[in-house]
Amino acid sequence: MTATVKTEKLLMQKDGPIGWITFNQPEKRNAVSQEMWQAMPEYVADLAADDAIRVVILRGAGEQAFVAGADISQFKDRRRNAADEEEYRRISGAGSQSLANLGKPLLAMIHGFCIGGGVSIAITCDMRIAADDARFGIPAARLGLGYHYHGMEKLMSLIGPAYTKELFFTARTDFSAPDALRMGLVNQVVPKADLERFTRDYATMMSRNAPLTLRSAKASVDQLVRPEERRDYAMLDRLIKDCFDSQDYQEGVKAFSEKRRPQFQGR
Repeated sequence: MTATVKTEKLLMQKDGPIGWITFNQPEKRNAVSQEMWQAMPEYVADLAADDAIRVVILRGAGEQAFVAGADISQFKDRRRNAADEEEYRRISGAGSQSLANLGKPLLAMIHGFCIGGGVSIAITCDMRIAADDARFGIPAARLGLGYHYHGMEKLMSLIGPAYTKELFFTARTDFSAPDALRMGLVNQVVPKADLERFTRDYATMMSRNAPLTLRSAKASVDQLVRPEERRDYAMLDRLIKDCFDSQDYQEGVKAFSEKRRPQFQGR
């Protein structure tokens, strides 16, 4: 089991219905360290358990980057060989999986550099909103490292095999926000000055919707992109049943008939 590590390089904040997780290493363009990955599961669990939090947003501190990959300064001591890499992958995998398992909408608010591991983090989210200054790329081929096929599968399911190969084969780090939008890597591109306001407003709009419906919809999409033999239809049936058995369903129908905004409680 991965031990929890407290670090100021990963921050968690609650603001009304929105939970924020901030990669806070701006002097290194928010490159993700092993300690940041170790801290992630506890933060995500806290936000998942808090019924007042309806949407979670990932962001990078400072003006330069969302996340500019892994912290390469740790490679010399912590990723020296295949055995070290396996341990790093276990720790980072636990952090990444905690994000993937979050049953609430998860957004990436991207500005500046979103490179390598930054792309991997972004595609773990349900939606990606990018500033017009965002730059994307996966320079694995410049480092000679092997990119794990699980991450490759996730990226390919999002943007397709041709664009996935282009990212890897060129190892470019200057794909623009419009490039990313064309590929399907991001959902929205907005002026940098408007990024936080737009993302916050988008998240607030989502937070007003029925949490159980959002949970069910998210799980359905996540299951339906899997091969048929790996889909858990029984789990999806339970989540759909939970919606119809909920107080929120009764509230939604009543509010519609009364021509008012529903007040959902997530139960």
